[in-house]
Amino acid sequence: MTAAWLKNLLPFVVMCFGGFMALLDIQIVASSLQQIGGGLSAAQDEISWVQTAYLIAEIIVIPLSGWLTRVFSTRWLFAASAAGFTVTSLLCGLAWNIESMIVFRALQGLLGASMIPTMFTSSFYFFQGPRRVYSAAVIGTIASVAPTLGPVIGGWITDTLDWRWLFYVNLIPGIVITVLTALLVRIDEPDWKLLKDADYPGIALMAIALGTLQYVLEEGSRWNWFDDRTIRNCAWITGISGVLFVLRSLTYAHPVVDLRALTNRNFAVGCFLSFVTGIGIFSTIYLTPLFLGYVRGFSAWQTGIAIFSTGAASLAGVPAYILLAKRFDTRWLMMFGLALFGLSMWSFSFITSQWSGGELLLPQLLRGFPQVFAVAPAVTLGLGSLPPERLKYASGLFNMMRNLGGAVGIAVCGAILNARTNFHFVAIASNLTPANVPMMRLVHDVAQRYGAIPGSLHDGQVAAIKQLWRLAYREASTLAYADAFYAIMLAFAVATFLVPLMRNVSSSGGATPAGH
Repeated sequence: MTAAWLKNLLPFVVMCFGGFMALLDIQIVASSLQQIGGGLSAAQDEISWVQTAYLIAEIIVIPLSGWLTRVFSTRWLFAASAAGFTVTSLLCGLAWNIESMIVFRALQGLLGASMIPTMFTSSFYFFQGPRRVYSAAVIGTIASVAPTLGPVIGGWITDTLDWRWLFYVNLIPGIVITVLTALLVRIDEPDWKLLKDADYPGIALMAIALGTLQYVLEEGSRWNWFDDRTIRNCAWITGISGVLFVLRSLTYAHPVVDLRALTNRNFAVGCFLSFVTGIGIFSTIYLTPLFLGYVRGFSAWQTGIAIFSTGAASLAGVPAYILLAKRFDTRWLMMFGLALFGLSMWSFSFITSQWSGGELLLPQLLRGFPQVFAVAPAVTLGLGSLPPERLKYASGLFNMMRNLGGAVGIAVCGAILNARTNFHFVAIASNLTPANVPMMRLVHDVAQRYGAIPGSLHDGQVAAIKQLWRLAYREASTLAYADAFYAIMLAFAVATFLVPLMRNVSSSGGATPAGH
């Protein structure tokens, strides 16, 4: 019994390390984009594509992973994905300009994406019965902690070594994972005949729809959304190709993505909850470093240290979840996780321009601790309710929803920051009149300081106005961050009340009636 358990544990651990690497690299460059841009002489509007290219490629491949697994087998798909991820990591480290970096990052996301959903489905093959609680907790922890630790690890590597080591650190682990996967993983056999009957038009439609959607979400805020012709055209392409893909998938005999799995209530609700969890995890990783960098002026390493408590709290939540999952209905644990995550977003909404690591500690602990409670039950209740023959095809859709939630959340938060910063700035500026005594005193003091130098009275007045503008803009930006956190809280409030719609899942798999 012990030997059989170890036989399943070792390949599962190997696949978990591979999935962790792929998830970590989504955000590992987040706190180091400025350094990468400087090293490659890239403009500010170009450097964001180092992250965007990876996300676009990844979100296209993840839903295809179920079909790819059936074709190549879990063993060889995961090994090939790890090998491709390793090679492209080396190429990213060797990039000589921004164009080459963007191409290599897209290839890195394209080749490494299959490790994420394959890691999820492997837990259902390696572990049965009560042991699924442990595997779901591990998977949930990786899915929530890896993106959170990305900016921390990335900031430390960049400040300690060089930004190119963000990619070089993948080389040795990548080689080890590739070799061990080929030697240890034995789940299924390849079925090359599936290549003949594959829905290639459906694959093309899905790739176009998801690729253009990701582009619209990533670039829309920068170009004022539909005021830009390219954004408008891409939105039309997304909508048309998306509708055609859905129709194709529902009518074709062998679709690459099992949309019919959404008729399973547990899976459909689980996908939505995975979407909301993606909003929370990725949006807060986007907002917090942005606030610390632009409002507080923190370096990459200072930002990493300030948000490290989230990852530590996530790890602390794992043993608590495992202990409670043996005693309580998983749905109650999920409601607790989503509600506590929403509470953390509410506490974030009181943010001020003076917040740093100390003030962020409690909100981040409240955010980190319940992540495994929000992610792991979604895996168990959503994917665990499906029969094994549908699991591979549905897993890609399930994982895509989390990443898509992250993309939508970041885009919406970016739009909120732009719109609400302008709104709050106008509101603040309307109060900056001669009747505002503290404001007039500040202007007078700054002007006097500069005006003490002969011939510089005019410079003193200009400096005072600039200082006043900076203060007003800082406070307006901070209020906009508070609005973004509040919006995320509302999404989690909705998600919390949807959990009772799910049925419990027995240890052997399959949903049981809600009253049981």
